[in-house]
Amino acid sequence: MNIIVCIKQVPDTTEVKINPETNTLVREGVDSVINPFDMYAIEEAVRLKERYGGKVTLLSMGPPQAEAALREALALGGDEAVLLSDRVFAGSDTWSTSLVLARAIEKIKEFDLVLCGKQASDGDTAQVGPGIATHIDLPQATYVRKIDTVHLDADPRVIVVERLLEDGYELLELQLPALLTVVKEINEPRMPSLRGKMAAKKAKIPVWNNEDLGIDEKTIGLKGSPTQVVKVFSPPRKTGGKVFQGDPQETVPRLFEEIKELF
Repeated sequence: MNIIVCIKQVPDTTEVKINPETNTLVREGVDSVINPFDMYAIEEAVRLKERYGGKVTLLSMGPPQAEAALREALALGGDEAVLLSDRVFAGSDTWSTSLVLARAIEKIKEFDLVLCGKQASDGDTAQVGPGIATHIDLPQATYVRKIDTVHLDADPRVIVVERLLEDGYELLELQLPALLTVVKEINEPRMPSLRGKMAAKKAKIPVWNNEDLGIDEKTIGLKGSPTQVVKVFSPPRKTGGKVFQGDPQETVPRLFEEIKELF
């Protein structure tokens, strides 16, 4: 079973700074990590490989330093990795990013399943995974909390998953190849082994640019993105309020009367 996992390197801080001219994240001087939700996708891919055989290929789009995230993912059990890096990719929104990843997946060709974290911690859009599936026309399921069964010998081959809902879950059967975005309930990520770290350190990670993918530059990067951040600001801090102290038997009725006056 050949699995592709799309990962993203994100800032390891809550103090995110925005370039006021481009309205994009300032990544220089900020420590970076693998997007936390992608860690669950990596772990699930490795578990599926251990159960069904095959290989796990890691894919990331970003600047040259994103190679560190790919090596960390290799240490966790990945077999191969590809970095998508080109200046023309810079500033891509979720649509353009998913297009670049989709074209890279098509270039890899042989795959049964694509896994992504449900969303990135620096954008929180949850759009890239579904966008990839749309560009390639793959069956997809989002917010997957469990992979129930995989039928590789069936015709057609299918995968059965549980998709998390607000009030429960739904059971879905998808024809392979397919794309899944996963939530943290799906597993507990492992720690890298010493052997894995040593292998990841020696691994050769090819870098593909846009010439390798052949995408029209008008559809990628900041200029090719149909959505752009117009303004970034922090919401104003609310002031005021009232603290009720004392015996709950007395304070609760007072609080209730205050609430009624507001309406």
